[in-house]
Amino acid sequence: METVEVRTSPHVHGAPSVATIMRNVVYALLPICIFATYQFGLSAVALIIVTTLACIFTESFFNRISGTSDSLGDFSAVITGVLLALTLPPGFPLWMAAVAGFIAIALGKKLFGGLGFNVFNPALVGRAFVQAAFPVAITTWTPSLTAARFTEFIPSTLTFPFAVPAAVDQWNAQVAVDAFSGATPLALSKFENIPTDTFLLLFGTTAGSAGETSALLILLCGLYLIFRNMLDWRIPAAVLLGAFLTEEAFHLFDSARFPDPWFMLFSGGLMLGAMFMASDMVGSPVTPVGVWIFGLLIGFLTIIIRLFGGLNEGIMYAILLGNAASPLIDAATQPRVYGVTEAKIFGKKVD
Repeated sequence: METVEVRTSPHVHGAPSVATIMRNVVYALLPICIFATYQFGLSAVALIIVTTLACIFTESFFNRISGTSDSLGDFSAVITGVLLALTLPPGFPLWMAAVAGFIAIALGKKLFGGLGFNVFNPALVGRAFVQAAFPVAITTWTPSLTAARFTEFIPSTLTFPFAVPAAVDQWNAQVAVDAFSGATPLALSKFENIPTDTFLLLFGTTAGSAGETSALLILLCGLYLIFRNMLDWRIPAAVLLGAFLTEEAFHLFDSARFPDPWFMLFSGGLMLGAMFMASDMVGSPVTPVGVWIFGLLIGFLTIIIRLFGGLNEGIMYAILLGNAASPLIDAATQPRVYGVTEAKIFGKKVD
């Protein structure tokens, strides 16, 4: 006879734990890290290791001084470190990268109370800080696929703290014979009106931040999380749609001045930001309508900053502004409770 096992309720399995989701995000980021290593060699590896260790040590330090339980097991600090590295130039000085990792956890996460309480994406908080503190280093780019990338570091990588970074421009000139230009596609388009082939943007043989060059690879890694139901597909879809529609409007108005929307989607950090940072569950709205407004806002702001701002990239500030607006969006898009004829918005009753 077969044995029938009877158990008490509940019989429905719960959703994946935070640690499980975070661990899968790390898995999804690994191919991007591997490709960054292939493109930029030892400097990319060192950058990823330093930012990740800086985030882990900072998390552990604040856990100790605050007397809170160990939170390293949820992998959130690892994700912050990896994402931070992928948003930085591959030749970014390692001591500056360590500072960025410390700021990302200390100011972007622990200041608000830890995981689940942070208002802004911690990795972008760290990057925004070094964007302001070290503007030259963070806008210094190096070509990809250099012949000596696996045998030597990019000169600026090993710069001593508070010392002047090595002359990367001279190094770029030396390796340019065997590599692509050190200028990013966005910089070439905005400041020199030089387009970049879509094939290069998709497959990532251009200069740029360590993990932003291959739009196709980032998209595939994001789809892994979407199919595992660990990422709300509506947020990256809304970000990309908002960017596409905004750029298409400008392109139709003046195609000679404004590039086509496909270039904007596949260049810079838009794809990485849409898939892995705008979709952060803590800093994004939870209402069905709110996530679309949130994503469309980020896509719109990204294009506006790219086209009319002083910087050639805009996804970082667009996401941070979206994070700031997230509570407001949630409050404004709360669905009406069934059976209730009035809803409260911003503390006021609305018919």
